Amino acid sequence: MTRILITGAAGQIGTELTIALRKKYGAKNVLATDIKEPKDSPVTDGAFELLDALDAKQMCKYIRDYKINHIYHLSAMLSATAEQYPRKGWDLNMLSLLNVLELSREEGIKRVFWPSSIAVFGKGAKKVKCEQYEVQKPATVYGISKSAGELWCNYYFEKYGIDVRSLRYPGLISYKTLPGGGTTDYAVDIFFKAVAERKYTCYLKEGTRLPMMYMDDAIRATLELMEANKNKLSVRTSYNLSGVDFTPAALAASIRERIGEFEMSYAPDFRQAIAESWPGSIDDYYAQKEWNWKPKYNLERITKEMLTEVSSQRVNEYYL
Repeated sequence: MTRILITGAAGQIGTELTIALRKKYGAKNVLATDIKEPKDSPVTDGAFELLDALDAKQMCKYIRDYKINHIYHLSAMLSATAEQYPRKGWDLNMLSLLNVLELSREEGIKRVFWPSSIAVFGKGAKKVKCEQYEVQKPATVYGISKSAGELWCNYYFEKYGIDVRSLRYPGLISYKTLPGGGTTDYAVDIFFKAVAERKYTCYLKEGTRLPMMYMDDAIRATLELMEANKNKLSVRTSYNLSGVDFTPAALAASIRERIGEFEMSYAPDFRQAIAESWPGSIDDYYAQKEWNWKPKYNLERITKEMLTEVSSQRVNEYYL
């Protein structure tokens, strides 16, 4: 029986992944954990425990108490926040992963998922259709930690046979959770502001193209990778993953088709340099070939669904 531990379950990815995993494996078989108990969150609708992912002893206790055999390790400090707190970002992102990998070796965990990011790429990598094995020279603490983490995942697979699987997520878009300190978060924030105020000031330049993905696609990709035949997987660092790519100007135009009075202005800040260090689009050939990955959401569908769902919520709560 699959019994799952999720770290960082109350985060942007974790919230929706917890829901999907409980639907698939049953609520009693999925333990959600986070450093704080979230309010009004579906992650507490099943088994939930407080856990600092840096506390290996407590994590080990939960693994044993709940008879865990799969781990989804999502705890992380994202790009923009990690640039403000470099040492904290490195410690959380790197040491927590090593805790998971070492406990997986010691406790016989059958499968591990850990998310990487397009932030592993930097200067010298292709800007258009960045390929799986492009040079990695990340320009951020977040990217450095993800690049190093990929090598650790590969090391534990090669040396100890730990079945670690990973995806290089692009920017993720969801209406169910609020932005969490990422450089691509404008693509979430903009929808709430468009509905509530009919205007938005973007911290990136209008022509800054970045890879993005709707959360439904990201969750589906995660489940498909974790269910894929082990013998067909050749990538044990992290798979490139592609959904859609666009600029802030293109997103604003897509919103304006549905909210005609929407106004967009630009005030680039420190996140502009982070965005410029990343590719504008991703080539995910290996994901397509080895586990038949294919996204379902384009920009038009994302915009329509986000505006519909955000409009149905009490958007003023977003600003409290």
